Order: sequence, then C-alpha cells, then structure tokens
Amino acid sequence: MPAAARVLTIGNFDAVHLGHQALISQARRRAGSGGRVTALVFDPHPASTLRPGAAPPRLTSWTRRRDLLAAAGVDEVVRLEPTTAFLGTSPEAFIASVAAEHAPDALLEGPDFRFGHARRGDIALLRRLGGQHGFEVIVVDAVEAPLDDHTLVTVSSSLVRWLLAHGRVRDAARLLGRPYELRGPVRAGDRRGRQLGTPTANVEADAMLPGRGVYFGQATSPDGRWFPAAINVGVKPTFPGAAPGCEAHLVGADLPLDDYGWECRIRFLGFLRSEMRFDGAPAVAAQIRRDIERTRDLLAGHALAS
Repeated sequence: MPAAARVLTIGNFDAVHLGHQALISQARRRAGSGGRVTALVFDPHPASTLRPGAAPPRLTSWTRRRDLLAAAGVDEVVRLEPTTAFLGTSPEAFIASVAAEHAPDALLEGPDFRFGHARRGDIALLRRLGGQHGFEVIVVDAVEAPLDDHTLVTVSSSLVRWLLAHGRVRDAARLLGRPYELRGPVRAGDRRGRQLGTPTANVEADAMLPGRGVYFGQATSPDGRWFPAAINVGVKPTFPGAAPGCEAHLVGADLPLDDYGWECRIRFLGFLRSEMRFDGAPAVAAQIRRDIERTRDLLAGHALAS
C-alpha cells in the first residue's frame, strides 16, 4: 500500500460510538503520513426511505456527526442521500461508482457491513469487488465495552438507543466514549418552572430524547458557559395537557433563560428518578428543589464541560 493512501469507509455512523472510533483509528493508521481518510455517510438513515415512519431516531444531527467524525480522524465527510433510486443500485454498481469517484487504496468496514439493493452485498462480495477495482478490503472487529453492571456488550448504535430509551445514560456514555449530548434552540414553554421558582430552558432537541424521567448533567447558558443542570424529560404528568419535551434548570445560574432562540447544549451524566404525578404544584416544587440539591451534591467537584 502507498505510504500516503486514500482510505475509505461507508456507513451511517450515527452516534460515532467506540466501534466507529476504532474503525476510523485503523483507517487513519492505514492512510499513513500524508494520507486521506474519507467517510461516506448515509443521512438520513436509509430506513427513512425504505420504511417511512419506522426509521430509528437520530443520535446525532448531521452537523454534530460530521464534527465528531472529523475529531475522530476523518479528513472528508461526504453525505449520501438515501433516495429510492440510490438504494435500488446493485451492490456491484454501487462499488463501481465509489471506486470511480474516490479511487481508494483501501476500504475499511465492520464484519456486518452490507451494501447495495436489498443489502445483498456482504464482506465476501466486497473483497471480490475490491480485487476487481484495485483496493484492499480491511475488516475491523466489533468493539466490546463493559456496562455499569460489568456486562460485556458489543457496541452498536441500536444498543445506545435501547440504553437511552431505558434511562441508562451512564451506560450509553460507556459505549459512546463521552456523555450523551443534545443540542437545540430554546423555545417558549408553559413557563411552569418559572411559576414554581425554578426557571428552565425548554430545548427543541436535535436528537433522540432519553427515556422519561429526571436526570443530572450539565447545560450551557445563553453566553455559552456550562452549569450543573437538573434535566426533566417527559410530559409533567401533574399538569394535564403538557407536551413532551426536554428542559433543564441550570443550577447556580442567575441568568434570564427566556430570551428565546439561543442554542443550549445538554449533557446527561446520570439518572435521578422516574417521572411521576404529584399532588399539586407545591409538591412538585418541593421535589424539584430536592432534585436540584441532589444534582448539586452529585456534581460537587465534577469538572464542568468545555
């Protein structure tokens, strides 16, 4: 292989988890000094075309995914739009097109990589096509990681989604290699937190919400500073008619949060409690104060994000 190689990888890369990072790390090494790593990334997920309404929820926005891939070592991120015509391309024609456009010296994928119409292409076919088009195929083993209970699991985006759906944000972070983060503009809500004495930033999230409940973590203020945060995800069942959403109370931030439109970043560090109905607003306010104190205690001495 040339000392400075053109290396390619193809996939969804939602989450850019430890498995993705391991693949990119190997691609970076294969590229060599002065080489180039390109990621061809499906966005949105192909299931959004094949099975509208049944596509898995996003774990990263396109912008966030692109930035994470670049930070992991990718030089160029190319978006592949999964149109019906594109997804109908035969495996052979798809690889011929990729080879003609990018002329890779090597293509790196995981062992379960599938490609082309009806996902007919597999690693065995990819190796044959690589021989025809002059590139090496390198298969990168799946990555395993331990959960909090010491269970050893294979890292995948689908497992990250399952963990988040069950409120297991600490375990999700183990697979991601970083805390799970949402970003989005702050929108006007029902101002319930302000009425209860604990104003919150109501965030229009750009990715999957964790399961309903209260979490502790960190969030950014309008001026970009990080603060400890008590985070509520759900519908606030004490108050009928409340829409589901994500809102964060920035602990210790004596700042106005209702200058709407600023981007808030929220990082989930742990689960506090399940969503529940209380006997009126005073009981809710008292519990929120307890949630804030627990957040303050759990994050005491914890370095703020940067």
